[in-house]
Amino acid sequence: MKINWNGVIPAITTKFNADGSIDFDFFAKHCAWMMDAGCLGIVPCGSLGEGATLSFDEKVALMKAAVSAVGPHGGVVIPGIASLSTDEAVRLAKAAQEAGCAGLMVLPPYVYSSDWREMKAHMSAVMAATPLECMLYNNPPAYKTDFTPEQIAELAAEHANLVAVKESSTDVRRVTAIRALLNERLKILCGVDDVIVEAVQAGAVGWIAGLVNAFPSESVELFNLAIKLRDGDVSVRDRLDSLYRWFLPLLRMDTVPKFVQLIKLCQQEVGMGSEVVRGPRLVVVGKEREEALRVIKQALAPAKC
Repeated sequence: MKINWNGVIPAITTKFNADGSIDFDFFAKHCAWMMDAGCLGIVPCGSLGEGATLSFDEKVALMKAAVSAVGPHGGVVIPGIASLSTDEAVRLAKAAQEAGCAGLMVLPPYVYSSDWREMKAHMSAVMAATPLECMLYNNPPAYKTDFTPEQIAELAAEHANLVAVKESSTDVRRVTAIRALLNERLKILCGVDDVIVEAVQAGAVGWIAGLVNAFPSESVELFNLAIKLRDGDVSVRDRLDSLYRWFLPLLRMDTVPKFVQLIKLCQQEVGMGSEVVRGPRLVVVGKEREEALRVIKQALAPAKC
């Protein structure tokens, strides 16, 4: 199955019950909400989905639940594939194929970050494990491994099923650099919420989004406006500027260490989720919580955008 990478694909959160178990009923409802807003599919088991705290079996269960939830909407599931070991990452990739996922978002190892030889071997092993389309996830701030445009080009030359890259270095110039090396060989998706408009202007064709979990319609509209402006429709500039200005204080919540807690708090405040997280994370408290709630409530005011 060919994946349409040109649009908004939520890095979906994982809702937990009070006892720490996964709320699969809500997860299915949440997936459907994303699809109804115009998203193309979902990415479960990623950083925002608290993938590092999920067991292997929980990840597989989430993949299956996601496939069931988005399938009727014509959506695709592209789970995050990350592990402490290469062997487990390969097993997870194969399990994703068996679960009916359309593609894989391939991450470097959670903890061990080394040289290009080792990181290339890890990524290559996962990409070679299935014929599924793969998206390389480059997030050096989080994973301490930085895949340069030249290294990405090397992987693309060796793996035909590497078709996309989620660029989360926060440096929009990387979009330009990848395109200069590979032209249209790879689809480039923005993985940092508060540079989405800039990334689209540089050539990104998709958005692996975070705040979409609480604001799906606004996220899809923002992305579509950015595409229209890039394609020469200057009539959308005022609406794009207004929406982006309203959205930016929220989008910046995706760029800080407690992005999971903050995005889940946003979901709770809009009535679509819970702020419950798994340790070592704890819900935000004190002044940090007060400031987050101030930003959220300001965004939700009647004259929001």
